[in-house]
Amino acid sequence: MRAVAQGLMAGAAGAAAMTLAEKLEQRLTGRPDSYVPARVLERLAGLPESRGRRPRTLNWMMHAGQGCLLGALRGVMANAGLRGPWASGMFFTVRLTNDQILENATGVGAPPWTWPRRELLVDLAHKAVYAFATGAVADRLAARRGPGPGQVHAGQRPGRVGDVAPPPRTVTSATAR
Repeated sequence: MRAVAQGLMAGAAGAAAMTLAEKLEQRLTGRPDSYVPARVLERLAGLPESRGRRPRTLNWMMHAGQGCLLGALRGVMANAGLRGPWASGMFFTVRLTNDQILENATGVGAPPWTWPRRELLVDLAHKAVYAFATGAVADRLAARRGPGPGQVHAGQRPGRVGDVAPPPRTVTSATAR
């Protein structure tokens, strides 16, 4: 449960970092806000579509909600011992996949390989900011508890080696009863 709570906090931090990066990029490029997140939420929730309007509240709800909920997964990853740039790279793929499933399943979006290259690069850059900022916070929070089980296993024989058996299970107060 602690891992999920840490991940929610990390996801909120990642969403904030992504928002700052988006606003900076928009100031430099003149790109307008995207309302794709709001349109997806409208369809998922069965709300009337706000054609011609800019549903800012729904946009923020979807943006923050996805950021926090996916952050919970990154918190679980960090507490399991999946930390650092490799883990954040794996999480980057999860973030992109989540968006594409929701956007394509609702008909709001199209597959990214059909997008103009500039749009694709901007989206990838923003999702990378989110994934790596979320990862940095999740990793730092998880590190307070020491190495995760995966790190303990890897630490038995450092380096790229095979045939390393898992470490023995530890007896805790919960399993000793």
